[in-house]
Amino acid sequence: MAAPSAGMQKTLLGFDYGRRRIGVAVGQQVTGSASALTTVSARDGQPDWPAITRLIEEWKPDALVVGIPYHMDGSEQDMTRAAQRFCRQLEGRYHLPVHPADERLSSWVVETGLAASAKAGRAIDPLSAQVILQDWLQQKEP
Repeated sequence: MAAPSAGMQKTLLGFDYGRRRIGVAVGQQVTGSASALTTVSARDGQPDWPAITRLIEEWKPDALVVGIPYHMDGSEQDMTRAAQRFCRQLEGRYHLPVHPADERLSSWVVETGLAASAKAGRAIDPLSAQVILQDWLQQKEP
């Protein structure tokens, strides 16, 4: 049996960037699905790069997806520029494609639709990363 196309077997890591916490999710392009993974700490906006490096080494992603926050009207906010900077840093450090993803509604989805999961002990940040990555994967389906 022939192996599936390598282009369809992509693993992605998704990030919900924050100045104190960064949610991380993992997803597969072949299934179009994502799962919450973990939270990486940040101090004064500086990510725990060794923790991110360990995730990159463990999951060996083909690409990275970072949620970029905007105001509901599409205008930029302070965190927009910080998340864009995080994208550039990821690209420079790991030499992987980094895809920005509009995350305007991801936190709302998590806080309302997945609130029960959070109350059950699951952190919001990885769930937000999951929503960001899941949305990106669904938008990229052929």
